[in-house]
Amino acid sequence: MSTRFTDTDPLSPGTHTYRLAGLVQRYHVHGSGPVCVAHSGGPGILWEYLRIPALEEHLTMVYVEPVGTAVDSRLPSHPHGYTRERYSSFLEILIDRLRVPKVHLLGHSHGAFVAAHHALHRSGQLAGVVLYEGAPVTGPEHSAEAGRMVQAFAAKHAGHPGLPGVLAAFGAMATMADDEQTEAVAKGVLPSYFADFWGDEERLAPLRDAVRAVYISGLDEDGTPDIIDDRAALRELAVPALVVVGRHDVICGPRWGLELHELIPGARLLLLENSGHLGHVEEPGLFADGVRRFVLATAAPKDRTA
Repeated sequence: MSTRFTDTDPLSPGTHTYRLAGLVQRYHVHGSGPVCVAHSGGPGILWEYLRIPALEEHLTMVYVEPVGTAVDSRLPSHPHGYTRERYSSFLEILIDRLRVPKVHLLGHSHGAFVAAHHALHRSGQLAGVVLYEGAPVTGPEHSAEAGRMVQAFAAKHAGHPGLPGVLAAFGAMATMADDEQTEAVAKGVLPSYFADFWGDEERLAPLRDAVRAVYISGLDEDGTPDIIDDRAALRELAVPALVVVGRHDVICGPRWGLELHELIPGARLLLLENSGHLGHVEEPGLFADGVRRFVLATAAPKDRTA
């Protein structure tokens, strides 16, 4: 892949843009301290929901705009072809251009699958990896567990006037085919992604309303599903790892966080008891403190006082 760099200080605060294989790649820098690259979820959820101000007080946060989430960053095969190997290959070039010996990589939700793949295949770039609301597998087993968790959510909130809309949004996932439908589904399911959305709706509703999403199929260019099973590979992971999971997450819940923790040698676990899928919003202090401690413990010595 050919690249063209447009700035001389790749870690200066603000938005950075360069061309990569004919596409535009953007990333956004906030904060100061050891460098932590953050990859958002979806695939197809735009990066802004993952802003973590509490971490920016201690770390240089580099928020990636994953390719495909902007019109000028779409593959010729869009909405197909966005495998995690492709995301990781784009990450490799972005990290190289930051011009630091090693970075920490934080991946949320689908971004955690990307981060795990990157740590397994491009470990030389990483001082550590944060798998935030991830899982070791996708496919039928993961879907069945998510279905069980959604049923438990429905039982817990039976009779709430907002519940039918959430369940309808989950039902619409299977028929998403364009950006408008994808964003509607993302906003529709979001109440279930919190431990208690309706109990804190005044604060959380603006975040739901601000979510932006585009349709990405989850298929490779040839129509092959990007099915994941990292169980065997993660037993050999040599990169220091922190697993973060919310007790009430319906999509990548405690079962998967505990399994990741058990699979990865020496992994640390941060279980957020009062969070769902978005612990950086629900328990920002605990989340930031756990990630900060992990980064500083695994950073190069010169970075540990930051």
